[in-house]
Amino acid sequence: MTKEECYQLGKITKPWGVKGQVVFFLDVDSPEEYINLDSAFVEIKGGLVPYFFQVESINGNKAIVTFEDLTPEESLKLVGCDLYLPLELLPKLTGNQFYFHEVKGFKVVDETHGDIGIIQTIIEYPAQPLFQIMKGEQEILIPVIDPVIKQVDRENKTIYIDAPNGLIDLYLGI
Repeated sequence: MTKEECYQLGKITKPWGVKGQVVFFLDVDSPEEYINLDSAFVEIKGGLVPYFFQVESINGNKAIVTFEDLTPEESLKLVGCDLYLPLELLPKLTGNQFYFHEVKGFKVVDETHGDIGIIQTIIEYPAQPLFQIMKGEQEILIPVIDPVIKQVDRENKTIYIDAPNGLIDLYLGI
């Protein structure tokens, strides 16, 4: 399993108690959906290693977890490592909801300017994420917010938007 075939679930953040338990930070919208999770890939030295565990409890985005077949000392060595799950375990989204990795390569069509390019990536800033769109050599950054996104057409790999007035003009020098 490679990182490209997975999504980042979260991170092992710190030890918990004296029995080798650790805290997982679950970087997901609905952490409670992972209460029955029993395994994940842990990134170690750039590779993904499968580990089995028992989720003891979830409070907000933090889960208390006990690894199977690991001593408390071995569990401590995993603190700071990232957690991954295979992409096929992600629930399918519909409508205008999407996963960031899902829309890379989608064409973007604005209500005013028409086809403005292809999504290269989504830049995750604390205030709000941005589509990084390339139109030839020109970069266009568009906020990923509900009022901007009008329709996600998965079949044709196209996102229809209504960009804030004048934003695209700034990039294209119109």
